[in-house]
Amino acid sequence: MFFSRHDRRHHEERLVDERLEAVVVAAGQGEGWALAALYRELHPPVLAYLRARELRKGEDLASDTWLKVAAGLPSFRGDASAFRSWVFTIARCRMIDHRRHVGRRGAVIDLDALAECPSKDDPEQETLDAVAAEAALRTVSALPSDQADVVLLRVVSGLGTDEVATIMGKPTGTIRVLQHRALRNLAKLLDQDL
Repeated sequence: MFFSRHDRRHHEERLVDERLEAVVVAAGQGEGWALAALYRELHPPVLAYLRARELRKGEDLASDTWLKVAAGLPSFRGDASAFRSWVFTIARCRMIDHRRHVGRRGAVIDLDALAECPSKDDPEQETLDAVAAEAALRTVSALPSDQADVVLLRVVSGLGTDEVATIMGKPTGTIRVLQHRALRNLAKLLDQDL
């Protein structure tokens, strides 16, 4: 029996989702290995999203997100898609809470903590990576906030339109329109830079 490329991809995605659902159930029952597996699976895209939206606080916000996820796992009910949406909803809410807090109090920089940061193995490459990331973040941050969220959640985090709609509390059609507008605006911004 031959499967088309689309059928094969759909089958593989379904198997991944079934595995994720079983791991979510185990994590909800207090299995440490399961929580670690969820962290390994979803932490990179969560961190990428939060760093793109809050460059200096992305790691702290991701840590807060995982604390909330761990606390809420025993009561979570849903499939793999609902779980991913739930995790990114928590991350987005943590980011919004952080922005509200900073807006009320202003940003605080701990200079002692900066002095204790370890140095990197390849400072030249780190600098080049930072410059490229900064340029990309500046371009995305020039978009309206909702458009930037959609681009980061869809492209950087790899979430589906339905999942992004759940996270942002908007209809799926609105997410598609925001994504279309965001990509069109990004193209204009890139043309201006060139």
